[in-house]
Amino acid sequence: MSMWRRAYTNPRTAASAGMTRRDFEGVPGASLPGGGLNLPPRSSGKHGAVNVTEAKAMTHSAYFACLRLRADLVSTFPADVFRDVDLGDGPVATEMPKPPVMVDPGGVEWDFTDWMWASQRDLDSTGNAIGLIRERNAVSTRYYPEGLPSRIELFDTRGCSIINHKGSMKYRIDGRIYDPSQVYHERQYRMSGSPVGLSPLMMAAATIGEYLSMQEYGLDWFSHGGIPKAWMQNTAKRLGDEERTAAKSWYEDTVRNGDLMVTGRDWEYNMIQAETAGLEWLEGRRYGIAEVCRFLSVPPEMVHGAVSGQSVTYANVTQANLQFLIMHLAPAVIRREKNLTKLLPMPRYVKLNTDALLRMDPKTRQDVLTSQLGNWQLTLSEARKLDNRQALSTADMAEMTKIYGAPQIGKGPAAPAPDPASGTTQPDQGDAAPAVPADAMAWTDTDMREAAIFAERMEALAELTAA
Repeated sequence: MSMWRRAYTNPRTAASAGMTRRDFEGVPGASLPGGGLNLPPRSSGKHGAVNVTEAKAMTHSAYFACLRLRADLVSTFPADVFRDVDLGDGPVATEMPKPPVMVDPGGVEWDFTDWMWASQRDLDSTGNAIGLIRERNAVSTRYYPEGLPSRIELFDTRGCSIINHKGSMKYRIDGRIYDPSQVYHERQYRMSGSPVGLSPLMMAAATIGEYLSMQEYGLDWFSHGGIPKAWMQNTAKRLGDEERTAAKSWYEDTVRNGDLMVTGRDWEYNMIQAETAGLEWLEGRRYGIAEVCRFLSVPPEMVHGAVSGQSVTYANVTQANLQFLIMHLAPAVIRREKNLTKLLPMPRYVKLNTDALLRMDPKTRQDVLTSQLGNWQLTLSEARKLDNRQALSTADMAEMTKIYGAPQIGKGPAAPAPDPASGTTQPDQGDAAPAVPADAMAWTDTDMREAAIFAERMEALAELTAA
């Protein structure tokens, strides 16, 4: 029996659903009524002094920080819907309107950002995201023959299981049985032969348990005391219970209250200091942070967890973010795009815009935009839109041309504007193109035909976009 198909027992739930032992025959790991495959296992068992569960693991600072970082980034990437349209010169990615499932996938109380955050956290923690399809539309695809989902209600994966009910696979969510057609199940890190995704939490349970055991020991030491803080011994005689109680009361009334402590010739008072192993304990906690980061695919420096000698420096922030995107986050982004695309009618597809993660410093950004303008990779209006600026109006263009002259992207400084009052003209520009006579701008028959073909293509594009 593989570790991904371990059984658990809940006969009362099985009986209430009308299931018998025969319903679970043939399913690995489902040996008893109520047995099935947990999503994820409810607990990995005790590691050190801690029973590692999802709720307990969230108290690990690095574990929580890694989940938060990945979910924050993926959920805030702008999601766009595209369709490739062939206008005669090859397919062009054309942006399409977003369906309701890409706006409020969980209903009015669960917009796209919140829904993506919750599902990404589940994927990074348990390897699975589970939801019930509450509403559908009339579009049928090979992934959803009953109709595409328009509202998906997410559920805590700790209350979900996969079982075999009457010879077919079923989902049990909060004690109720559902057919797979009613369930939205997104997986991450799927192993061969397993219907579920691999749980990073269960793989990191030993590391998390070790760290939290150290944490609990430290709390116990500084609060209740794993061992006594001091030792007070009467060297003259053996004390009875009443005498020991009186001595402890005297100690509390003096030492703990900050009063003066007076002892006689027969008492010895010794402070018990922390052992040298305490330094190793602190070092172990530091390395525990880096180990958890490896399981969750987050560089320790991204969550301020790098220890001495492990820090990595980059030329700038953009390079660090690019390294993180390529090596750690890109696979998760591609998987999310694939699963979100299944919620759309073909041939539409979803792209998560990761450019937000690669924001450059102002000088580098300006250099890149200038280069793209000079190479005709970007128009002035598009460049201004990237800076959240409106396109220049006719009046703006006239004013700026009067002040600065015509733009000379990539050709040196702009030439001064002519002064009408002085009667001077603009100096020779060398390689600049000569002025075109007005009569040379008249359209030929070929120009008219090409314009008509272009207009037909634009009308066809408008119809596809509205579809």
